[in-house]
Amino acid sequence: MVGRARGVDRRDAGHRVSGDGLREVEEQQALILARVSPVEAVTVPVPAALGRTLREPVRALVDIPVFDNSAMDGFAVRFADVQDAAARPVTLRVVADLPAGTSLDPALGPGEAARIMTGSPVPTEADAIVPFEDTAGGLADSLGSIVVVAAPRAVGAHIRRRGEDAVVGDEVVAVGVRLGPFQLAAAAAAGVADVVVSRAPRVAVVSTGSELVPPGSPLAHGQIPESNSELLAGLVAETGSEVVLRSTVPDDGDGPLRAVAEAAALGANAIVFTGGVSAGAYEPVKTTLAGAMEFTKVRMQPGKPQGFGVTDEGMLLFGLPGNPVSAAVSFDVFVRPALLALQGRADLHRPLLRLPAATAWRTPPGRRQYLPASIDRSDPARWTVRPATGGGSGSHLAGGLARAEAYAVVPAEADAVEPGQLVDVMLIS
Repeated sequence: MVGRARGVDRRDAGHRVSGDGLREVEEQQALILARVSPVEAVTVPVPAALGRTLREPVRALVDIPVFDNSAMDGFAVRFADVQDAAARPVTLRVVADLPAGTSLDPALGPGEAARIMTGSPVPTEADAIVPFEDTAGGLADSLGSIVVVAAPRAVGAHIRRRGEDAVVGDEVVAVGVRLGPFQLAAAAAAGVADVVVSRAPRVAVVSTGSELVPPGSPLAHGQIPESNSELLAGLVAETGSEVVLRSTVPDDGDGPLRAVAEAAALGANAIVFTGGVSAGAYEPVKTTLAGAMEFTKVRMQPGKPQGFGVTDEGMLLFGLPGNPVSAAVSFDVFVRPALLALQGRADLHRPLLRLPAATAWRTPPGRRQYLPASIDRSDPARWTVRPATGGGSGSHLAGGLARAEAYAVVPAEADAVEPGQLVDVMLIS
């Protein structure tokens, strides 16, 4: 059932609302994250773990490399035989051929060598590799005898030593890391078949508004294509979460309340509403969920009106503004960190750069600005940032989101940004 808002009592949360009635961004973030409890962990095969968050460290079950092996195609030799080869070429007798995967460990006496391929085990009595390029005949004349014309640089040349990357028991991937291709390859190289990860959080996405119709539908006067569910479903998926419900409800009736019940029946960990949270006459989320959510104003632009709550069963309730840019910014600032925290992710926030502004723009008085922006990388020595649209920071400019690859984050104290001024840039793509 939908219960009262949990964990949003101002005295318990320790946050402040300033004289102008606006809450600081960090305080709203802290209030939300304090109510997040991680989802359960599951064990899955490494190939099924792409994009999941690691809950137990991956430790090596085998050494990396597993054995001493050759880093070059060439010949395994005794360094003492060839150390003067640059001054006096040396002829060696080839006594073995070692392709990758061989289990042979041939004996090498003085004046003997083994042809060896990259990745092949190095014979116990060899202590250097001579590449084909450092012999007179190369690969074409490599079985029988060879003439070494260049000396290896030292004992151990071109040999990858056992365990030089990791030894059994070493931590290969840390808890809280998102498992991408590199991390999964490292786990496989360490001999690990299964990993313990977070279950994907289940999320419902609900757009509100009687003016919304499916994209491609004929538009009556006053109607617009519904796009926020497409936006938010994609942003949810990028966090490694699963969209279990996606719907649109009108401004009248109890649509938000029914959506919460449906999401709960699907086992959702969070539901994200867009629209219906502001100060207008038709605000369905604010009207129907007033007992389960707290609605506040945050010192940011866009995204000032925000709603948040938690059901008695622990489902997170987010109420975001309905304008597309406001919804996108609000998701990145408040919802995305919570969905990552549900998974136990170590890093909850987008990476930041500090770049000079390519042009001037105005900022809203008294509110932190999150401006959809593009980055000019044409000069490798000096990247710059500029607004993604000519319309500035209007929260309705959905088309400009297609060109945005970052948000320029400007402090509430700033009145404007001047060309060349350094600006915090939150990367979103």
